[in-house]
Amino acid sequence: MPATQISADISLDIRGPVAVVRLTRAAKRNALNDALVLALREVFESFTPDVKAAVVDGDGEHFCAGLDLSELGERDAVQGMHHSRMWHKALDALQFGTVPVVAALHGAVVGGGLELASACHIRVADESTFYALPEGSRGIFVGGGGSVRVPRLVGVARMTDMMLTGRVYNAQDGERAGFAQYLVPEGQALAKAVELAEKIALNAPATNFALTHVLPRIADQSADHGLMTEALMAAVAQSAPEAKSRVRAFLEGRAAKVERAATPA
Repeated sequence: MPATQISADISLDIRGPVAVVRLTRAAKRNALNDALVLALREVFESFTPDVKAAVVDGDGEHFCAGLDLSELGERDAVQGMHHSRMWHKALDALQFGTVPVVAALHGAVVGGGLELASACHIRVADESTFYALPEGSRGIFVGGGGSVRVPRLVGVARMTDMMLTGRVYNAQDGERAGFAQYLVPEGQALAKAVELAEKIALNAPATNFALTHVLPRIADQSADHGLMTEALMAAVAQSAPEAKSRVRAFLEGRAAKVERAATPA
């Protein structure tokens, strides 16, 4: 099925159980405006049940260069708060939607682009990727959830440094810092992201739900509360018919065993 242009800013390509959502503002380096953010929310809230995983990609040379400052209008404090909350709801639709989301990163992953990437569950970067939070030098503050999500990837100290000094991380340093879980040669991020999404789509739905909805909340709880939440989710997951059939297949020798990872060349 060919990709469908959902709006002027987003296309949707359904590849079996995987939905590839692509930002299509290449002339603007995929900078985020309100129309694009709202379109992202609509897409991620509208997946049919046969979609089991999603990939977010950016058209052209960059994943996303952040907020489109040409559309940054004059707002009072209350208007600014509501605008930020609109972004929060849109990116929550990615993080806490119906499917796990893999980001395919290349070129600029800057400002709001990093906020978007951090709302995804797995990030694959190619060697052209670079990360920055230039809001500090522009007299503004992150408003799309970055103050919550980015420190969970790289820590408060790194985010503070980036915003105070304008520090830019390249692809290699970014992977070591925790911005991405995978680093691939230039031009291969999308293929790797789709490969991972196809693998994720084969998981039991209850397990994927536990990992995307419950695990982040356990991380916010005290140890005692987190252990109780874990016990409840474990009970729910293992009671599902699919879980029982998968365990039976393993015990009967019909499922693959975990093998030692290959040594990099």
